[in-house]
Amino acid sequence: MEKEVKSKPSLIGMFSSPGEQFDRMRQNPTIWIPLILISVVYAIGMYLMSQSMDASYLGFEGMSEEEIEIALAFSKIFVVITGILTPAFVALISSAIYMIFTKIAGSGVSFKQLFSMNTHIMIIGAAGLIINMALRLVIGGNPDVMPTSLAALMNSDTPGVMGSFELFSIWQVIVTAIGLHRLAGLSKGWAWGISIGFFLLGLVFAYIGTLFSTMTGF
Repeated sequence: MEKEVKSKPSLIGMFSSPGEQFDRMRQNPTIWIPLILISVVYAIGMYLMSQSMDASYLGFEGMSEEEIEIALAFSKIFVVITGILTPAFVALISSAIYMIFTKIAGSGVSFKQLFSMNTHIMIIGAAGLIINMALRLVIGGNPDVMPTSLAALMNSDTPGVMGSFELFSIWQVIVTAIGLHRLAGLSKGWAWGISIGFFLLGLVFAYIGTLFSTMTGF
């Protein structure tokens, strides 16, 4: 009797057939290789972002050229390291939060399955980061403002709330809802409610951040 071979979910497949990948994750929730690959992609995206950073962006005016050069070097290294660590941290936190909601909804999904889901979904954000930062290198401007966001469309110099309405971020919201439905077995109402709820929470934090920046001048 031949042993059944379980198909592994594909990162590339998350763009073309996310539903199929979620079905595969139910049987084979892979984590480590996808997480490493996404961390590499994020690091590349953050490296591209660091190339758009200058003394004025980091608030280093008034420092000597030598001090600026050293500070910029350390800042760019820190940005790249952040890119490497971000995927694991985000996948861990989001999976823990989703686990709470799925248990409330009566789903039997495991933490490993949710972690695999969130890890694979992040390839969309990673691709968006590289595309946006490559565009920023070409057209210039504030690297905090994604060219594919509503903030860029409105010619805003700061991201703010409009920066949250970004093509790849919205794409991730949609795919997350599909994942919570197909993988976790939640109803479409629960799946979309949780996914959109987290997006709205992000808008609230963006609004608070904008208010804080306006009040403090930073």
